[in-house]
Amino acid sequence: MLGVVGLDERCESAYRALVVLGSAEVPDLARRLTFSESDTEDALRSLERRRLAARTSARSRRWVAAPPEAALGALLARHRRELQEAERSATLLAGEYRGDPVAPDVHDLIEVVHGASAVAHRFHQVQQGAVREVCALVSVNPDVVTGTENDSEEPATVRGVSYRVVVERALLSTPNGRTELLAALGREEQVRVVDRVPTKLVIADGSRALLPLLGRRADPAILVSRASGLLEALMGLFESVWREAQPLRIGSDGTTPHEGTARPDATDLDILSLLLDGMTDVSVAKQLGLVERTVQRRIKGLMEIIGVTSRLQLGWHAYDRGWVADRPR
Repeated sequence: MLGVVGLDERCESAYRALVVLGSAEVPDLARRLTFSESDTEDALRSLERRRLAARTSARSRRWVAAPPEAALGALLARHRRELQEAERSATLLAGEYRGDPVAPDVHDLIEVVHGASAVAHRFHQVQQGAVREVCALVSVNPDVVTGTENDSEEPATVRGVSYRVVVERALLSTPNGRTELLAALGREEQVRVVDRVPTKLVIADGSRALLPLLGRRADPAILVSRASGLLEALMGLFESVWREAQPLRIGSDGTTPHEGTARPDATDLDILSLLLDGMTDVSVAKQLGLVERTVQRRIKGLMEIIGVTSRLQLGWHAYDRGWVADRPR
């Protein structure tokens, strides 16, 4: 517990024992801790350097603990200052990393990464450094990191990074594909589907892109691009594919409605009807036996199908398309 202020397990045990005893000589303390006298004395001297313990007199072997409130409070204050300095340094470095170079060299804008381990490391690094958004084109056959192995995605969404992902339809038929996509939808990621993506691609914050290098290679390799004409072209490619893709919608029974039909299912119609009756998301969820987050996700999916940005527009289009009239009575 006290490792955060620099105490190892042995020193912490010695300090805790001294606090309980009030004072103790080295042999007695060593027996209590089941340490050797030499190790016990080393631990006490380490505590002394941190002003957590002191001998009762210059020649005595009796040691006394410093009051925890004052002694530990001082150590915690020092470490708090050190952490604040480290945070400020990290913020400055992050700004420099994302900033545009004054006179960028081509080697600063484009980098080639070779080998499965290095490629996987950079793949995770880009997601861990993202602040706003990660965009990705995902094929059915990943080169290095599969969806289940991407343990950087969930932490990124937890800290507020949004994901827009276009996947190949064949991914839905793979053993883990549907599970991975359900997890993505559960994290409120935006997922769309196409028959085939033109290339695998990851773009973070519109400032860094990962693009696989094709060809006859023994090991995978990627091209990493920072702010440049190439990066702008890759972002344009992603947006083009995104516009043409169909929103992924997986029903409560685990089935995937045919995206091309762009029609709500029975649960969607119930949600729409209750919303148009003036009920809140919470009331709709209780009425239909759903969780509020599911109701909100389905509403968001309907808005994506129609291509609107507000619930008012959604209600108007629902009437215009006859969706409410289609609701079972």
